[in-house]
Amino acid sequence: MKPYPELRTDRLTLRGFVPEDAPEVQRLVGARQVARTLPVPHPYEDSMAEEWIASHRSAFEDGRHVSLAVTLRKHGALIGCITLDLNARDENAELGYWIGAPYWGRGYATEAVNEMLCYGFEELGLHRVHASHLGNNPASGKVLQKVGMSHEGTRPEHYERWGEHHDSVLYGLLASDWRKIKVR
Repeated sequence: MKPYPELRTDRLTLRGFVPEDAPEVQRLVGARQVARTLPVPHPYEDSMAEEWIASHRSAFEDGRHVSLAVTLRKHGALIGCITLDLNARDENAELGYWIGAPYWGRGYATEAVNEMLCYGFEELGLHRVHASHLGNNPASGKVLQKVGMSHEGTRPEHYERWGEHHDSVLYGLLASDWRKIKVR
């Protein structure tokens, strides 16, 4: 069994999820202000977090997915999640992340995304990473721009969320461009 990566920044540790994280995942991602920006069920029912965490190991072992808990280095508190959905054939990945609302506005998302890009390009040898966010979440777009990702387009009213349609805003970054800017 290969070990999950453990990535560190000045303020964060990105590590594999453990079953004990489930209650905090449910609390954070189940908050309406977080759930409105993600394709997750709301309300986030009991056992959903446990099932989601249990799915990570096989996806990681198969090289399909890397999902890491975003935690504060100082206290170990779980504050969010960051993922790479891997496409080995094309040497690319889709980046996804969420940060719990009590931790918004402190630069944690930017720090985690930057570290995950470093892991993807340097450790996994990815050629390209792409990401998207719902149009109702411009803060996510600002994070992606800060780490050097380029806006690649918008899919108008691509997602339906709670009776409203939202744009899908697309970003991407090539490894060669990342090496030139290396936001660190």
